[in-house]
Amino acid sequence: MEAIKVEQLAKSFTYYTKEVGVMHSLKNLFYRKSLTKHAVKDISFSIAKGEIVAFLGPNGAGKTTTLKMLSGILHPTGGSLSVLGYKPYERKKDFKKRFAIVMGQKSQLWADLPAAESILLNRYIYQVEEQAYRRTLDELVELLDVKHVLNVQVRRLSLGERMKMELIAALIHKPELLFLDEPTIGLDVVTQKRVREFLAYYNEHHQTTIILTSHYMKDIEDLCKRTIIINDGRLAFDGNLKQVQDAADGTKIVKLKFHSFVEPERLEPFGEVRQTDGYQATLEIAKEKINPVSKELLTILPVEDITIEERPIEEVIVSLYDRKLSE
Repeated sequence: MEAIKVEQLAKSFTYYTKEVGVMHSLKNLFYRKSLTKHAVKDISFSIAKGEIVAFLGPNGAGKTTTLKMLSGILHPTGGSLSVLGYKPYERKKDFKKRFAIVMGQKSQLWADLPAAESILLNRYIYQVEEQAYRRTLDELVELLDVKHVLNVQVRRLSLGERMKMELIAALIHKPELLFLDEPTIGLDVVTQKRVREFLAYYNEHHQTTIILTSHYMKDIEDLCKRTIIINDGRLAFDGNLKQVQDAADGTKIVKLKFHSFVEPERLEPFGEVRQTDGYQATLEIAKEKINPVSKELLTILPVEDITIEERPIEEVIVSLYDRKLSE
């Protein structure tokens, strides 16, 4: 069953320019030069109920604009979209009860009140029955281990504790769809891991559809089997995260350690030399050449140790951005 279906979705913005100075300000009263920004350009995809999908893109790619259309904040310029069977831009009350948004850099909690007060307010906003509210609150508080700070003023909480409270406030009405925008930003490694574990558990047990944006690739790797990447308003990639490597290019990283000094010039015929100090080196080599080149390296050079790795996923995605932008 599809939770989200997007077909040829597009969004354009019209804006105006004005040169500096009083005369140009007066001129602007009678004539303004208008420009059009095509933020999203005919993208299509669908997301099944219960999926956790990473939604990635560089700044200005159209990622946030797309998410705003999916949540009903913006009206699309063209194409069609269906979210949980609704047209989001109609902003029907029933639709707004079925999704939630958590933003790592924006808070829905009242800073001067205990988190429990904001969570209770959400109970009344979403019209959650008392017994259901208590069951859900107890479950979430236990899973996130925040019972001891539930009644503490939000401004007194650590960043990790506040983010856990944000998740509880967003999930108190058991939404079918959850938008997560940088949920682990600024958190320490331990708290990031706990938040990821919670989201994985919650998705598995409640089949909540989750769309996740994050600059921490560990979030993407641990939670998402599928990745949607957009760049310059267009769909650049849609598939399994493991396929990103093949979609971007076909190279691997070879790390070498030598037991005697090796001149950089001797390494150049084998591949792109990324780094070398004479005793250690990092090469980038085409996947189809890995076996013969590795054998040749071991035969010709004084190799003490060799390690073959995939390119870091962050680097691969950046190269995918660049490649799609140049096409």
